[in-house]
Amino acid sequence: MRRQFTKWLLEPPLVLAVFALTVFGLAMIYSAGVVHIPNDVTQNAWIRQGTWFALAMVAFIGVVRVPVRWIEWVALPAYAFSVLLLVFTLMVGTGVGTAAGVKSFIQIGPFSFQPSEIAKIAAVLFLARFLSQRKEPLNSVQDLVLPSFLVGLPLTLIMLQPDLGTAMAFGGILFTMLFWSGTPVILLLLIASPILGLVLSYETVIWSGYIVALVGFLYLFRYRLLLFESIGVVLANLAAGTVAQPLWNRLATYQQNRILVFLDPEVDPRGAGYQLIQSKVAVGSGGVMGQGFTLGPQKRYDFLPEQHTDFIFSVVGEELGFIGTALGILAFCFILGHLVQMATRTPDPFAGLVVLGIFGAWITHIFVNIGMTIGLVPITGIPLPFVSYGGTFLLMCWISLAIAVRVAHEG
Repeated sequence: MRRQFTKWLLEPPLVLAVFALTVFGLAMIYSAGVVHIPNDVTQNAWIRQGTWFALAMVAFIGVVRVPVRWIEWVALPAYAFSVLLLVFTLMVGTGVGTAAGVKSFIQIGPFSFQPSEIAKIAAVLFLARFLSQRKEPLNSVQDLVLPSFLVGLPLTLIMLQPDLGTAMAFGGILFTMLFWSGTPVILLLLIASPILGLVLSYETVIWSGYIVALVGFLYLFRYRLLLFESIGVVLANLAAGTVAQPLWNRLATYQQNRILVFLDPEVDPRGAGYQLIQSKVAVGSGGVMGQGFTLGPQKRYDFLPEQHTDFIFSVVGEELGFIGTALGILAFCFILGHLVQMATRTPDPFAGLVVLGIFGAWITHIFVNIGMTIGLVPITGIPLPFVSYGGTFLLMCWISLAIAVRVAHEG
């Protein structure tokens, strides 16, 4: 009996920890629906999430039995299919619930799903296949062009929806997998430099000084880079500064305001800054022990926005206090640490890269979601793995877990 049980339950500590975290998420989603003026969106959300949880368990049991070589073979068609889905989403996509402002869902009758979640797994698998088949490490900027394009293509399509939160997860996937494949840190910083150039372009003097410093650094680092590679890095930063304004204009008004209030929530306390202010109040009012399960006043009076999705961690802080949030963060640390252990002990390069790609996606979600509730990062529509409400996201997280334990165990 025990042998049959462990035949499909690979990595029991990890799977049980994720199972417990998902149950905890169901409880918090239920609590988020306990408000003084009930509504169907939040009140019944835990039931819908429970249905997706049941579906996710069935998918997990099925995927965890799939041979690794099948998973590796399906990487290319899955990637191509996910890109086509993202293109199709831009044409017919719609918003759903709290994500009504973006075209990130495909609606089929009463059923809707988010293709970007499928694209995450597909990008991890395809990039892992590409990197694992290389015989030489990535030691130049030129070597990083193709893997960056493979992740950058779905990332760009998601940015056009525009869904900044999900797009950030693709950045985490790319840099984590490149680092694990042996890419020097200095090269990772160079290919990430256009992001910094994009951010600094809001002030001409600061951006100009940054470009001068970058050129100076590339000159000192010239013995490691070819001339055309250095020129390419500079041109990429110049292009980032050039497209900054058009990209800003492309963002929805509420997305622009979310970035602005990150610098000062009091600029618009009744508008864009309201979410961050109420979230901080909720987390701070929890104290050490919290207000009690289902008893958070910010939540009950519906002051806390999107409390069952993006701001579920604020509900945890208000009702369970420092102890509850600390235990939640420790649970995430255990899960992420176990993924790293799995990647370290597997001798198969493909398996290790897949596990670290999933690690990169999850750690991005965790850091950004928790960080935005306390003002460490700008507010973006990004859910907390296994805790926030979201059917497609929960399903894909469990499928990712199944793939991770499967490839690590067989690899």
